[in-house]
Amino acid sequence: MEKKDNLFSIGEVAKYQNISKQTLIFYDKAGVFRPAWVDPANGYRYYSASQLDYLDTILIMKQIGFSLQEIKDHMQHYDLDSSLAMLRRQLDVIDQKVAGLKQVRRRVQNRCDQMEAARAHCAPGQPGIELEDAPEQELFCLPVEPPYTMREISIATKQCFARAAAGALPVFYQCGVVVPLEKIRAGQYTEAALAFLPMERAGQESCVRRLPAGRRACIYHVGDYLSVGRSYEKLLAWCGEQGLRVCSDSYEFCINDYLTTHDESEYITKIAFYVEQT
Repeated sequence: MEKKDNLFSIGEVAKYQNISKQTLIFYDKAGVFRPAWVDPANGYRYYSASQLDYLDTILIMKQIGFSLQEIKDHMQHYDLDSSLAMLRRQLDVIDQKVAGLKQVRRRVQNRCDQMEAARAHCAPGQPGIELEDAPEQELFCLPVEPPYTMREISIATKQCFARAAAGALPVFYQCGVVVPLEKIRAGQYTEAALAFLPMERAGQESCVRRLPAGRRACIYHVGDYLSVGRSYEKLLAWCGEQGLRVCSDSYEFCINDYLTTHDESEYITKIAFYVEQT
């Protein structure tokens, strides 16, 4: 018992540091923080008072973002110079993470803004059709293979997300398709030629379509995708009534889709044509 007089049990250390006993056992097995003494009779772990400061250092370094292996290697022998160098390196890592989180936040904010705008446009009493002055926009595009059914559209969309993730491309959390105008004129409303993901910036990336700034006629289609034809007919008729000539393919932006609802009747698709006054 004399061996334990000036030691803390694993339960006491866990309580003081507000961590679990399992964490301390894991640190022991990983060779990062071993007890000062292990009772040979029962295997209970005990720690010295001086070790509590050492554990503080480990927990703070974990909070800063160091891995256990980095902590273990560093604490084999550390002093002011080595600690300063390691912390400065970690500042660079933190800055990169902050920049990444800011980028993710912009994309989530963009998705929220579009969903809120769509909900306002689709509210009862709203016309549902508008003219907008669209800014320049860049789309990461991949072709949809024949026969251009929903299956091929889904495959092309998944390939867009996979390629964007592999290349760390700055795409928004949104997808869409391009439907050729001749297909629309022929009533083949769901035969998309391209799947796309809107981008923050393209850089030198290939497979990018750059949309110019310009006037676009837009409608928000509510419902499953196969019923999109009724919104196309309404939008084309409205353009004719307003003396507007459609001068581009159709750009469909998924606003509320499988990412944000399980009910296809709640899907919202923004359909946009570039138009000119006749």
